[in-house]
Amino acid sequence: MLYSLLYVILASLAVMTLFPFVNVLATSLSGSRAISSGEVFLWPKDVTFASFSNLIQDGQLLVAMKNTVVITVVGTALNIAMTIIAAYPLSRKRLKGRSAFLMIITFTMLFGGGLIPNYILIKTLGIMNTYWALWLPGLLSTYNFFVMKTFFENLPAELEESASIDGANDLVIIWRIILPLSLPIIAALTLFYAVGWWNSYMNVLMYITSSGKQSLMVKLLQMIDTTSQSLLNAGATNGGEGAVMQTLVSPEGIRAAAIMISVTPILCVYPFLQKYFVKGVLIGSLKG
Repeated sequence: MLYSLLYVILASLAVMTLFPFVNVLATSLSGSRAISSGEVFLWPKDVTFASFSNLIQDGQLLVAMKNTVVITVVGTALNIAMTIIAAYPLSRKRLKGRSAFLMIITFTMLFGGGLIPNYILIKTLGIMNTYWALWLPGLLSTYNFFVMKTFFENLPAELEESASIDGANDLVIIWRIILPLSLPIIAALTLFYAVGWWNSYMNVLMYITSSGKQSLMVKLLQMIDTTSQSLLNAGATNGGEGAVMQTLVSPEGIRAAAIMISVTPILCVYPFLQKYFVKGVLIGSLKG
């Protein structure tokens, strides 16, 4: 009886989680008339790909997606490298000054410089309108650092001791022993970092001024605003052509298509990391 109740609860949660996604997918594939009349629920009506083609027809979205892939891949690689470089030494009690370093890192979780000092810093460094304005301030997440540090602390010390007896130095130990054992936590943090970079918006909006370097999220918002305004103007001023256009696409359909374009790449990556994800998070967040 208890298991049956748990299955019902889990099934209900799964349906609640999937419903918004399925509804948005159906909306993105539906015509303007069906969306406006409220006919779209879990299945598309008057199926059309006009909302998607409207977003990608001029090629700007593809350029923005390429930019976002570069931002995400390079940013995630730098994050993982810096997290490992910081977490491994500070997980070893033999490191001199370890407590002071940990206090300094913990301080950054509680206090920050603020928006204006960060902007002045980026401008002073001369990296405005470059992706380093995004990568450099976000090289290390303090929370993810502590998760990985805890994971390293839980690894058996005997592994390092035996390798040291065989003549291995710290670089060999971390490359040949620690990293292969750390694939679960690395995969979990890779997903965390990648999702953050993929969804980056505010920093791109502030620091990237060139249209050709903007990320997917910023470009999608601009295209949604432009397309929605164009549709409203066309419907108001041109009853013929505008009316035909609105039977194919609508502001709601454009927004739904933009959501699908933005989330699909991450959804495609997640299954490859899922087997490591839960194990990495649980092991890295517990001590003892």
